[in-house]
Amino acid sequence: MPNNSRDKGDWIPQRKLNLGCGTDIRPGWINLDQVPLPGVNIVHDLNVVPYPFPDDHFAIIHAIDVLEHLDFCTVMKELWRVLEPGGRLIARIPHFTSKNNFVDPTHTKMFSVMTFEFFVRESFDGRTYYPLAHFSRISSQRITFQKRPLFMYNYIIERIVNTCHFAQYIYESTGLCRLFPAENIIVELIK
Repeated sequence: MPNNSRDKGDWIPQRKLNLGCGTDIRPGWINLDQVPLPGVNIVHDLNVVPYPFPDDHFAIIHAIDVLEHLDFCTVMKELWRVLEPGGRLIARIPHFTSKNNFVDPTHTKMFSVMTFEFFVRESFDGRTYYPLAHFSRISSQRITFQKRPLFMYNYIIERIVNTCHFAQYIYESTGLCRLFPAENIIVELIK
């Protein structure tokens, strides 16, 4: 496995990948980013596949605040490839109603809870015919809301919206999502 680490002597193969880590360096994880920041183990352009890992290598992959910057479908296929069977992909991305989508000019995609249905075998709407990575299931999916003193009602909205997948669907399919914009989606997919 190639090692583009700036600290070449301390790199040890791990079974946990912190994709697009930026400054969120996690000890005991492979911290992968396209910028050679302090603590990054491997520097690699995240839009260039294949990644420098063998098939079925990782037990867990964290992709926190990174997928919205990348060629999403290509990267999802690659993450599926390097994740071991039964392994978990945990991602946090901005919800399509989040103001953060419009603040950062490097965001290339907006997300709905339905977006991840395209990547599972038994999808909510039966769309398994696309040639995408097919994870076995979505084990959890949560819409988060901004919580500050001015937005105290968001604590209640978040609880109601996340009672079940159908409640998330109704929230996104109606004007409720424009009245009460969300912040992020946190999703866990199982290979």
